[in-house]
Amino acid sequence: MHEPGRTIGNLWRSAAGLRAIVQVMASICIVATGNSLLTTTVSLHLSDPALDPHVVQLLLTAFPIGFLGGCLSARLLVVRFGHEIAFHIVAFLAALGSAGYMLTEAVPVWFCLRLINGFSIATLFVVSESWINLYADQKNRGAYFSLYMLMTSLATLFAQLLVEAAGAASPYLFHLGLGVNLLGLFYARFVGRPWPALRLPLAVTVEAGNAHSGHRYGIWRLAALAPVTVICVFQAGMTNMNVYTMTPIYAERIKLDASVAVTLVTAFSLGGLLAQAPVGWLSDRMDRRVLVLIQGLAGAGLCAAISSPGTYSQTLLYGLFFAYGAIALTIYPVGIAYANSQLDSRHMVSASGSLLLLYSIGNIMTPGLAAQLMELFAPQALFLLLGGGAFLVAAAACFNLIRRPIGATKPCLVPGGSE
Repeated sequence: MHEPGRTIGNLWRSAAGLRAIVQVMASICIVATGNSLLTTTVSLHLSDPALDPHVVQLLLTAFPIGFLGGCLSARLLVVRFGHEIAFHIVAFLAALGSAGYMLTEAVPVWFCLRLINGFSIATLFVVSESWINLYADQKNRGAYFSLYMLMTSLATLFAQLLVEAAGAASPYLFHLGLGVNLLGLFYARFVGRPWPALRLPLAVTVEAGNAHSGHRYGIWRLAALAPVTVICVFQAGMTNMNVYTMTPIYAERIKLDASVAVTLVTAFSLGGLLAQAPVGWLSDRMDRRVLVLIQGLAGAGLCAAISSPGTYSQTLLYGLFFAYGAIALTIYPVGIAYANSQLDSRHMVSASGSLLLLYSIGNIMTPGLAAQLMELFAPQALFLLLGGGAFLVAAAACFNLIRRPIGATKPCLVPGGSE
C-alpha cells in the first residue's frame, strides 16, 4: 500500500505540474492573440480598393518571408537560451514590432514590420511545439497538442472578437494589438510559473538528436517516414494563416462589408476551436491516416461549396466557413501527431523546425499566388486554390495507406530505433 504522505505529495506535484502547463498555454494564447489581431488589422487596411495591387502583394508576402526566417533561426534560439527565455524574447519582439504600425503607413516600414510579425509568430510556434514534443510522452502527446491547438484557435477567436468589439474601421486597432502583446509579455515574464522541466536536459536531447541524425531531421527524411505529414503541414501553411489574411480582401471583392469579413474569420476560428478536442480524441483512437483522408476530402468539398458561383445568404456563408475551420484547423495537429508517433523524442526539436519550415514554404507561396489568381479570374479563385491543397492531403493519405496498410507491422524508421 502507498503511504498517505507520499500519495498526497505525488498528487500535489501532479497538480502543480498541470497548473504550470496551463499557464504556459495561457502565455502562448495571449501572445498569439496579439499577433493574430495585428494580422487581421493589417489585412483590413490592405482590403482598401484604392491600394495598388502590387503593394498589397508585396506586403502580403512579407509576413511569410519573416515566418521562414523564424523557422530557420528559432532552433538556434532554443539551443542557446532554452524554451522559456526564447519565448520571452519572442514576446518582446512581437510587442516592439506592433508599436511601429502606429507611427507611419510608409510601405517600406510596414514591409519590415510584417517581417517582424512573421518572424515572431514562427519562432513562437517552434519554441512551443518543440517544448510540447519534448515534454509529452506517447500517451499524452495528442492531448497536449490538442490543448496547444485549442490555445492558438482561442487566440485567433479572441482577436476577431476584439476587432468586432472595437469595430473593423476603428483607428485604435493597432493600439489594441500593442496592448495585448505587452500583456502577453508581462504575463509570461512576471505572472506565469516557470515552465516545467523537460524529462531530459535540453542540451542532452539536442546533442543526442544531432549525433543520431546528422545534425538535422530534414524534410526529405520526414517525407520518407510520413509523406502524409509533409503534405498536411504544407496544406496548413497554405490555409491557416492565409484565410485570416486573405478573407478581408476576398470579402471586399465580392462586395461584402468589412464587418462581415471579420465575422467570416470569426466563424472559421470558432469552427477550429470547437473541433480541436473531438478531433484530438479521435486521433488517439483511430488510424490518423484515415482521419486525415476524411479531413482532406471534406475540406476540398467545403472549398468547392464556398467558391461556387451561386449566391449564398450570409448565414449559409458563415456556416460554410465554420465547417471549413473545423476541418482546416485540425489537419495540422493530426499530421504532426502522426509524425511524432514515428519519431524518437531526440529528433523532435529538429523535426519541429523542419516541419515549420515546410509550413512557411506553403505560407510564402499562397498570398501572392492567390492575389494574382483573384485578380486574373475571380475572388472565388482563393478557395479553389485552398481546396486544391485539401485534395492533396487526401491523396497523400491514400498513398500512405497503400504503402503501409492499416494493421501492418510498422517498423521504426529512426536509425537505431526499435518498435
